[in-house]
Amino acid sequence: MTSPEKIGAPSSREFDDVYFSEEDGLAESAHVFLSGNNLPEEWQDKARFVICEAGFGTGLNVLSAWKLFEETAPPGHYLDIISIEKFPLSRADIASHLTPWKDTLGSYLDDLLNQYPPQIPGFHRLRLSDSVTLTLIFDDINDALPQIQANVDAWFLDGFMPSLNPDMWSASLFGQMARLSHPGSRVATYTAAGNVRRALTDAGFKVERVTGYGSKRHMTVGCFEGRPS
Repeated sequence: MTSPEKIGAPSSREFDDVYFSEEDGLAESAHVFLSGNNLPEEWQDKARFVICEAGFGTGLNVLSAWKLFEETAPPGHYLDIISIEKFPLSRADIASHLTPWKDTLGSYLDDLLNQYPPQIPGFHRLRLSDSVTLTLIFDDINDALPQIQANVDAWFLDGFMPSLNPDMWSASLFGQMARLSHPGSRVATYTAAGNVRRALTDAGFKVERVTGYGSKRHMTVGCFEGRPS
């Protein structure tokens, strides 16, 4: 199997930034978004668990969460994933970018690719399995989030660097996160940028800077405590 180090990490034409770590994208996803949100422990006592992701990208985080849920969730539990992407990749590009983990992801990757919708703006509902659904939204996150009604348990903030993609890391994003969260909702992101941590704090999250993945020294995790009065 070709290693991620040998093929390098794919980058976005719009933002000139990589979709995942050049060291190992799948391991980065597990460290930042799964462990960062205390998964799988958080969904053990919840019959329905909701993840909302800013930045679908190659779908690697969705695949990681789906696989972990199928392997660890109690019978009869359900996972709803909402993922938003302004610049969707083609099915062929996703297949190519995730080639290094084809053996690991196995049928999960095949099933996602088989259901992957045309790159048409709007809401696309995918039934990934009997217990996992994906609402894939091709739109600007600032337009999409106000249309959503959900009780989000975990946030994956995986947009490109705030300095390169400031439109995503907006006051609107953090305000909508507060609207859709409940006390105990968790958030994780690869970035430790001070403005992001301050915005999360202002939105009602208690945040912490922790060790990042690989060569990245720090990342951010947090827990929603309620909107400040």
